[in-house]
Amino acid sequence: MKDLLEVAQSLDLCSQDLIPYGREAFKISLPAVHRPGRQGKLVLVTAMSPSPAGEGKTTVTIGLVDALRQLGVKAAAALRQPSMGPVFGRKGGATGGGRAQVIPANSINLHFTGDLHAITQAHNLLAAALDNSIWQGNSLHIEPASIQWPRVLDLNERSLRRVLIGERESSFAITAASEVMAILALARSWKDLTSRLESIIVATDRSGRSVTAADLKVAGAMAVLLRDALQPNLVQTLEGSPVIMHCGPFANLAHGTSSLLGTLAALRGADLVLQEAGFGADLGGEKFLDLFCPQLGQWPDMAVLVLTLAGVRLHGVENVDYHLKKLRAFGLPALACLNHHPEDSPAESQRVLDQLAELGHAPLSLDVFGQGGSGALQAADFLRQSRPPAQVQPLYQPEQPLLEKLRAIACGLYGAADVQLSPKAQTQLAQYQQWGWDRGYVCMAKTQYSLSDDGKVPGVPRDFTLSIRELQLRAGAGFLVPIAGDLSVMPGLSAQPNFENIHLTAEGEIVGIR
Repeated sequence: MKDLLEVAQSLDLCSQDLIPYGREAFKISLPAVHRPGRQGKLVLVTAMSPSPAGEGKTTVTIGLVDALRQLGVKAAAALRQPSMGPVFGRKGGATGGGRAQVIPANSINLHFTGDLHAITQAHNLLAAALDNSIWQGNSLHIEPASIQWPRVLDLNERSLRRVLIGERESSFAITAASEVMAILALARSWKDLTSRLESIIVATDRSGRSVTAADLKVAGAMAVLLRDALQPNLVQTLEGSPVIMHCGPFANLAHGTSSLLGTLAALRGADLVLQEAGFGADLGGEKFLDLFCPQLGQWPDMAVLVLTLAGVRLHGVENVDYHLKKLRAFGLPALACLNHHPEDSPAESQRVLDQLAELGHAPLSLDVFGQGGSGALQAADFLRQSRPPAQVQPLYQPEQPLLEKLRAIACGLYGAADVQLSPKAQTQLAQYQQWGWDRGYVCMAKTQYSLSDDGKVPGVPRDFTLSIRELQLRAGAGFLVPIAGDLSVMPGLSAQPNFENIHLTAEGEIVGIR
């Protein structure tokens, strides 16, 4: 490992800008984030529809940043923090793999700087304040049946999807799906954080008026719990490249990219910033372009679309072609990169590359797992080339009616024939329209395994109807969440969860996290 202060200095940060968390991670102070700097260019890293193992966007992002720095480019990565749900579940950690990793991997995959714990506690404090208000005489006249604020936990636990809280039914969600996570990822300052927390709607009263965290007088205490968590985290790759790793919303449940403050910190200190957005271009990629970048105030200049042989076997080359064409329809140049795995057949890899070339693309093969930055030099050379700024056209404008925005995403991006709202979603929409909340950003929640709302339909499905079962308002985060199909906000564990492989040696070494 390099001295982390040396890594920080490569982003024009000095010791006064940094708060040490041990010897392996720094928090970046908010004044340093907002100080004028280089204002680098931005590259979106997204993917085809994934296989269950994922396509390795984090690994590719790390490898590309290492390759760019080998070529002399002042580059940095903006990545999400891992959730312990996948770490102990099927997918594993989120620090890359092989020679393209962020370190210290075990620390990052577990408690890291405590940000996700702070989010969990702040969220659950609001839940406790809500129930206490009812217990203490219900002076706000809260209607218990209207409560829409679950508890959260940073683990996969399907048995908590329905629980009894006192005498009413409630539930748990995973921390990554919490509105507090989304707020932390989008807030620009402590003042903005508090204001957004105050706006969280948790229920309605008996007259139908919304009840907020401000009404419960708990937003200030929540902000105190989140004070340090708002500051982005700085770590490094195996090759000593700077990585700002902050917040971890899932792209199938939330907006799916690292924090706005983390991106600002990277852009002020680097000439080229690669930012990962979760799952496929239909999920994290769309939300990055339609929801995140308008609030950031900057568009990416191009996109990298990651594919794997496993993904192509499941979804076909036409799925890759579809995602590339949709990215270009946004006005964003896109480079397809085949993420090589050690067990991949060279003949099969070449066949996929040839098929994409026949479709008019110019894909490149990367071996960052085996070679680190040296396995991505050709792609890095392409990324560093000068090109005109992209003219990105979002799918919708926030002020459009909700149904227009839903159809723009479902029909214009997913390929659906239409959108259908359940009776429950229609009732919720009428209420949100009454509150003036149908005009704003949309953060679609749907399966990552299909362009449709059915995870068992791979490839490029056509002529389907996207079914919206409910709408959840995230007033503090500033968006509505339409939940499509049977997606759950609390994942379950697989038959062979990864925690079976994780243990502590007699010497205190952590082994088994992948």
